[in-house]
Amino acid sequence: MFSNKDITQFAELETPFYYYDLALLQQTLDSCAVAAKNHGFHVHYAMKANFNHRLLDRIKATGFGADCVSGNEVKKAIERGFDRNQIVFAGVGKSDREINEALDADIFCFNVESVQELEVINELAAKKNKVAKVAIRINPNVDAYTHHNITTGLDENKFGVNAWDLPACADALRQSASLEFVGIHFHIGSQITNLDVYKSLCVKVNEFATWFEDRGFVVRILNVGGGLGIDYHNPEQQVPDFASYFKIFGDFLEKRDNQEVHFELGRALVGQCSSLISKVLYVKNGKKKNFIILDAGMTELMRPALYQAYHQIENISKQDVSAAVKYDVVGPICESTDCFGKEVLLQETQRGDLVAIRSTGAYGEVMSSHYNLRENVRVAFGE
Repeated sequence: MFSNKDITQFAELETPFYYYDLALLQQTLDSCAVAAKNHGFHVHYAMKANFNHRLLDRIKATGFGADCVSGNEVKKAIERGFDRNQIVFAGVGKSDREINEALDADIFCFNVESVQELEVINELAAKKNKVAKVAIRINPNVDAYTHHNITTGLDENKFGVNAWDLPACADALRQSASLEFVGIHFHIGSQITNLDVYKSLCVKVNEFATWFEDRGFVVRILNVGGGLGIDYHNPEQQVPDFASYFKIFGDFLEKRDNQEVHFELGRALVGQCSSLISKVLYVKNGKKKNFIILDAGMTELMRPALYQAYHQIENISKQDVSAAVKYDVVGPICESTDCFGKEVLLQETQRGDLVAIRSTGAYGEVMSSHYNLRENVRVAFGE
């Protein structure tokens, strides 16, 4: 909930803007760090969720590493002071330039997604007289039961090495003098709220770790990815249950004494710490539909248009909840998909009211665009 002081402050700022609650961010980071430490687990922050500098600085200071999916994310992690020995580079399509730059930066590990990528990294590392640490990202064919656009762990997905290609991977590793195999990596999807899914993942991790060990490989790292979801319908329940999440892996992973367990969390760390604040430009009342037209659109928050994602929407200028009206809440972009919510029950709304779209800390600001020649989205911070 926003205080009267918050709303007064928002009224003085030019909309739309992302408002970041840094105190909530820190509370979330601390909760995750304590829960992970109880099991001796290592956490890397998935930078694709949000790379706002203020957030990155808090995450780095908490002691987390960085999970990067592009060369520029690797650069950003180094620029913001993340320990190079805690930076991992994933991604199904790493370019030669990105690989070379990561080799020059001496990052901890490449999460490799194909036999051909192993060959490319080996060749590029050899030219630099370097040895690249690699983990094999395996596609475990585990259904995450989430939106099909953010499922990544099925045979039909482009990500990772399929089980039938593992013998070729093992051969490539044995033949590659410029590669050091350190472990295996998994990531089955995003916005996962059914923790039983992770039990199924643990079974697969155990099987594949044994597969590599039976063939003479030492598996030092079990990187189980991330994907832990947040409650978009109840944004006041702001800090995810990290203790229950990590306990699943503590209970079901067959971890050896010489092994480390790594995680790549993004949305769960930053998702609830931000709201998109927008102003009502117009109200259009019709026979079948009532529309609220905001000054924020899909250019500021892409998730509803891209994933049909739900975000709780609140008219924070109105305290009286007695006069409620159903509205379609839309933006100004010249696209019919520029819609944040249909039939949203809100207080009777007027031009100039402020609207908060909640739970936008992950895949919000970072996915904003200049379509329709829109300006850069603004940001504001609170403690």
